[in-house]
Amino acid sequence: MFRADGLGYTYLDRYPALEDVSFQIRKGERIALLGANGSGKSTLLKILDGLVFPTAGELTAYGQPLTEESLADPEVNARFRSRVGIVFQNSDVQVFSATVREEIAFGCLQLGLSATETAARTADVLAMLEIEELTERTPFQLSGGQKKKVALASVLVMNPEVILFDEPTAALDPRTQHWLIDLIAQLGQAGKTVVLATHDLHTLADLTERAIIFGEDHRVLADTRTREILADRSRLIAANLIHDHDV
Repeated sequence: MFRADGLGYTYLDRYPALEDVSFQIRKGERIALLGANGSGKSTLLKILDGLVFPTAGELTAYGQPLTEESLADPEVNARFRSRVGIVFQNSDVQVFSATVREEIAFGCLQLGLSATETAARTADVLAMLEIEELTERTPFQLSGGQKKKVALASVLVMNPEVILFDEPTAALDPRTQHWLIDLIAQLGQAGKTVVLATHDLHTLADLTERAIIFGEDHRVLADTRTREILADRSRLIAANLIHDHDV
């Protein structure tokens, strides 16, 4: 589904975020992007979602180059946007419409779905996430956990094949964290391709099968099975994910 070859990204032509990153993502995989803050995980998610574009190397999605030029084609852009969705760490940057209903419907309408189809999809995802009572609320009336659910609903309503999560459990209360972890696991079991960026190691073995670990030099330290990564203290220490005194 994705192939990166020698991928690099530099901010303002001076500050590297990714250096010589290569990998493949196959249909149905559940992958963790691991690394300390600033290692490039969030940047990579934005690149995979076509929000920013690499400054070095090549990235293909579904066998075609994923570039600013390719996404300028309305048909290519619509097809890609219907297949790949992202849930940001900060829901405030993702939830902006006047009401929850309008927020969830926004993507469908932008891609040209009919009002009838959009309404049906919106109702389905509201019921699936059990947030019908939020339908007519405005974003400022929502708690952090509720905003996260609405942001997720705005992605799931598109029924994407690939779902990208940036630090999905950050700043959530324990109940909402547990709910979201269960949902991500269910999405993986349903055949969705799930890629999540995190530095939280506690739930990885349940959520992902494979982990790509980034060092503080913005390069890939390892790409292997999640359980192997979690058992390799030397790599976790090298990536600044644990301290050598941690039990």
